[in-house]
Amino acid sequence: MPPKNTSRGQSRGRRNQFGPRKATPLNEEDKAVEVEGEISSVLAGTMFRVKMASGHEVLAHISGKMRKRFIRLVVGDRVKMEMSPYDLTKARIVFRLS
Repeated sequence: MPPKNTSRGQSRGRRNQFGPRKATPLNEEDKAVEVEGEISSVLAGTMFRVKMASGHEVLAHISGKMRKRFIRLVVGDRVKMEMSPYDLTKARIVFRLS
């Protein structure tokens, strides 16, 4: 029978089993698209209709950090949004410009 190794530094191959997973690098097409727009209407549940400079209107919600800091948004505010390249009808508001 082989002797047992009782040193604390040995983890028997499970070194990265615990803790956060490593971030995988995103491809260029997987990154969020940043656009600016103006809030055209306020909807229930912190949802907004935002009109972009191109004339398109998207459905947007507030990011978690803006909720945490109680950032208020009203009709006419200019905002910066992140949009997924897969669904260009929805967005996440990440910054209030004015």
